[in-house]
Amino acid sequence: MLVCCCTAPEEKVISFIVASDMGRRGESEQQNIAGLIGHWAEEHSTDFVAVAGDPIHDEGVASIHDEEWQIKFENVYTAQSLQTLPFYVVPGNHDYRGNVQAVIDYSKISARWNTPARYFAIEKPLGKKHKALFVYIDTTPLINSYRRDEDYSDAGEQSIERQLFWLDSTLVASKGRWKFVIGHHPVYAGTDKPKSERRNMRKRVGKILENRKVDFYISGHIHNFQHIKPEGKTVNYIINSSASMAARSVQTMEGTVFCSNDPGFSVFTVSKDSVWFSFINHTGETIYRNVTGKK
Repeated sequence: MLVCCCTAPEEKVISFIVASDMGRRGESEQQNIAGLIGHWAEEHSTDFVAVAGDPIHDEGVASIHDEEWQIKFENVYTAQSLQTLPFYVVPGNHDYRGNVQAVIDYSKISARWNTPARYFAIEKPLGKKHKALFVYIDTTPLINSYRRDEDYSDAGEQSIERQLFWLDSTLVASKGRWKFVIGHHPVYAGTDKPKSERRNMRKRVGKILENRKVDFYISGHIHNFQHIKPEGKTVNYIINSSASMAARSVQTMEGTVFCSNDPGFSVFTVSKDSVWFSFINHTGETIYRNVTGKK
């Protein structure tokens, strides 16, 4: 049973779902969680789905005509409530095992699939006076190990400097009252995955997030839920769990506010003065909720 995360005030809000680490042919927990996502969107006003990477496991797609699109996306997220919702998608490391350009070009095939570029930004209105900024970044080329590995297609050919300059400039230029950055790889995480990934992300992305007063950095990749707020940091670091498989074991670290190894998805509601978010697991239970305010 799905439980509402909160009751938002009667004002203009933006509500969105976060999914990541999907695309298992509907197997394991994917079909179940897809149904829960569809039910949530049916029961709650929802503006879009933010996909924090790895929408098509395990080898990405070869082209816009690859059957994987149907088997792992179109034939799984079939709820009527999801047919008109935009899915804003950034590539993950598994997408780089295939053809990332096809991930972008599929936007021309599917009306709900939105990947205008490897990284992009969108502003959404919060009433007449305010906006929220959503910046989607392409994290695989920002990590050295992928750049050196020929199995990850053209990761090494992407310019680190160009993307980071764009990220910084976009954040500086925005008058958004709330600033969200969404990418696949976490900046902070309690995990057994290589520490070098987070070191690269902290060096290249973390400094920009903190300097430009980003409110939330949302990622996936770790296959569990984590909310981390390291001492002295202002950003809320959110890790969304896998929407397609049993999640990995989770570890606490300095700054861990909450963590769980359940698979599932996240939901966010943004008003002028507050952001409510919840983690929802594969049984439809709201296992964590939080609210962040701004004067």
